[in-house]
Amino acid sequence: MRYGAPLLLAAATLAACADTPAPAAPDALAVTPSAARAGKGERGDRAAVVGGVFTLTNDSTGNAVVGYERRADGSLAYLGTYPTGGRGTGGGLGSQGAVVLSPNERFLFAVSGGSNEVTSYVVRRGGLTRVGTVASGGTRPVSAAATDRVVYVLNAGSSTLAGFRVANGGRLVAVPAWTRPLSPGTSGGAQVQFSRDGRFLAVVARASNSFDVFLVNADGSLGAPVSSPSAGPAPFGFDFTPRGQLVVSDPGPRSASSYQVGIDGRLAAVTPLVGAFQGAPCWVVITGDGRFAYTANAASGSVSGFALGVDGSLSLITPGGLTGDVGQGSTPLDMDVSRDSRFLFVLEGATGNIAAFAIGVDGGLQAMADTPPPTALRGRAGLAAY
Repeated sequence: MRYGAPLLLAAATLAACADTPAPAAPDALAVTPSAARAGKGERGDRAAVVGGVFTLTNDSTGNAVVGYERRADGSLAYLGTYPTGGRGTGGGLGSQGAVVLSPNERFLFAVSGGSNEVTSYVVRRGGLTRVGTVASGGTRPVSAAATDRVVYVLNAGSSTLAGFRVANGGRLVAVPAWTRPLSPGTSGGAQVQFSRDGRFLAVVARASNSFDVFLVNADGSLGAPVSSPSAGPAPFGFDFTPRGQLVVSDPGPRSASSYQVGIDGRLAAVTPLVGAFQGAPCWVVITGDGRFAYTANAASGSVSGFALGVDGSLSLITPGGLTGDVGQGSTPLDMDVSRDSRFLFVLEGATGNIAAFAIGVDGGLQAMADTPPPTALRGRAGLAAY
């Protein structure tokens, strides 16, 4: 056994990351978007609307995106619920990136793991407009990655990547020749993501303790996968820094790690493991300027913050890793930062609430009011913000 006793801990810890229990059946979800709420400006009785936050119901009877408008002060208000046209799995997806925005923030893409589909939407101030739903090109899609021109979907059930062009208006056009299998022996794919410059596409595989990195060709197709082992067992979620390094959550040893990406896509550890902190750190996001990284810790109901060195090295902002308190039993899941990196938003798996934190100049987090969902949700997965 490669990791001995820590592997047993990894198995137990991953249960907190993989799937959230489904709550009691809810009332019917509202499916009509609310009217656009125009802000009255910073001096009025509400802040101007400047962005949005989106998450998935992952409902097995009919998946949908739940949208919230974001005001300049970081507060959220329910905007609408937008069916994908597909079905979720009814629980968690055990992944990061189930719903993603294109870098230009014009389009939103959401996976439906129960019906093997992916849906695209146009993002407008008044809400989302569904463009269309297409086959995901494999089985059990759990994560998507987007540039302004290309989308790749990670199909965890078939251990494949399927590629799509983003046509006019956000319509997805499958390119069968772009489909790529993951490296032999790779299993448990949990996330796919482009580097910020679009040169690389990376996949983390928690069951095989490995990463696949693909060079992205000029036309959007991929080269052969370059496989690298992880520094610890059961890596789960990751994000790219602006300088192209990877920061990865390691829920097994309750830690995090960082890597340099070589010109051929091979990974070299910078910070192999920070050291044990909070329980089940599963999801990772990095601020736009690359100064800070955060993990959502499903078993501890907390968020841990890290200072990022220019070389990609990690150091905890708060001793013990309790930078933000989401609440005992809240089960924080996927998360994202606002486009200006002033606010961090976290999906609470136990309640469906969106927790919010103001990000300080030192990377510290100040808790803000939770935003509840419009009604009880069966599944809950993914979060994207702008």
